[in-house]
Amino acid sequence: MSPLLQSIVEKIHSSRVYEVAEETSLESAARLSSRLKNTVLLKREDQQVSFSFKVRGAYNKMAHLGPDALSRGVVASSAGNHAQGVALAAAELQCKATIVMPTTTPQVKIDAVTRYGGPWVEVRVHGETYSDTHELAMSIQAESGSVFVHPFDDPLVIAGQGTIGMEILNQHPADIDAVFVAIGGGGLISGVGACFKSLRPETRIIGVQAEDSASMKKSLEAGEIVRLDEVGLFSDGTAVKEVGEETFKICAEVIDEIITVDTDSVCAAISDVFIESRSILEPAGALSIAGLKAYAEREGCTDQTLVAIACGANMNFNRLRFISQRAEVGRHKEAVFAITIPEERGSFRKLCDLVGDHSVTEFNYRIADAREAHILVGIGTQSEQDGMRLSADFNQAGFKTIDLSHDELAKTHLRHMVGGRSPLAKNESLYRFKFPERPGALMRFLSSIPSRWNISLFHYRSTGSDFGDVLVGFQGPDTDKTHLEEYLRDVGYRFWDENDNPAYHLFLIDE
Repeated sequence: MSPLLQSIVEKIHSSRVYEVAEETSLESAARLSSRLKNTVLLKREDQQVSFSFKVRGAYNKMAHLGPDALSRGVVASSAGNHAQGVALAAAELQCKATIVMPTTTPQVKIDAVTRYGGPWVEVRVHGETYSDTHELAMSIQAESGSVFVHPFDDPLVIAGQGTIGMEILNQHPADIDAVFVAIGGGGLISGVGACFKSLRPETRIIGVQAEDSASMKKSLEAGEIVRLDEVGLFSDGTAVKEVGEETFKICAEVIDEIITVDTDSVCAAISDVFIESRSILEPAGALSIAGLKAYAEREGCTDQTLVAIACGANMNFNRLRFISQRAEVGRHKEAVFAITIPEERGSFRKLCDLVGDHSVTEFNYRIADAREAHILVGIGTQSEQDGMRLSADFNQAGFKTIDLSHDELAKTHLRHMVGGRSPLAKNESLYRFKFPERPGALMRFLSSIPSRWNISLFHYRSTGSDFGDVLVGFQGPDTDKTHLEEYLRDVGYRFWDENDNPAYHLFLIDE
């Protein structure tokens, strides 16, 4: 074992986390175990005092500060869960804390920080990402002389999170084949990984990241820290553009593999845990379960013991609308198809016969052509293979079918807009945007569009999430792609060119 890992393990053993944190349970997930044909165990950090593991590292760092440092106070930047840990620690140690949180933070987390910290905590809301909040926090720290409590890149914070690994080993002394850990900045997996590689090195340590926030995966592949230009906002607890120097070095030693998962898979994992335990994880908290499922499916393994750390449950209730819509696709319980049938008698009956006993979850149609009808249909399925068989059956029957189950435009916008063809939509350019959801964001987006462009299509639907999705059609004298995208980049929102999307050509424009 390297001196670096030895140092972390020593700090784990001298950790003071149990002055505020609890030893959480390691529970069998019976339904998942049966379905995956492996023994699946969930480490329930969502049941921690702050509904997240972060209190361990934050308190351990602050508890090791001397009286002089505590008297100067602390400052932290966080998307929510680390902030709650700092707030709890501040109240327990009677230490002033200034906590900077991004504007995209779910309100439930901001409210919790205020409640946990009481008069000891000042909350400042600033910026859209962790990087924005970090800059302000460091400025406050420099001016005040307070101590910065890093959310992940600190040996004492890492050691505090590492106590989770010790608990797992004590709770399950038998062999464990793999442990699955969500990665944002890398503090949790660094601590847990150091613990396992020192005491049970044969256990595989598998990190899990959102595919649009895979900063650690890209860094390890490059052999150096890679800063992402942008990160996805769905799993806000792991939306880190740049991992830490300490965590990068430790992760290079302890991680056996990193798996990336998409939004639908995470929604499905949240649903799985709810069915299992009636508990609701936040997206970052469910990453590890999504990764475990992907690993078991990919490897085809059976009779292994797989542990996933359910690391957080701080989520706005309204986000459940979005999650419930996407979970069925993520669990392969719904397939979404664009089906073209002849506009003639008997076609609908033939299509219904092909659907058979499958339940229809959505059916959208509007007559638009004398020869063909384009239908958007959602169908309940038993598995991904079931959906593939349906698609093959439709095509074999002469009904041209496109599987839209993984098409972001179709799932987010088009399913609510079928029937939107217009003969006036000439020379239209279609783009999809994602931006942080905060008061006034949509109006600022609209006001930033120059008057020389006409908006020929606009779709926005609030999901109660911390990000917004907008679909926009532009018309004007200079909608040349090069000029238009130069403008869009200046606006500053993430965007995708959807002009070649097959669903767009089927349902929204006349050709």
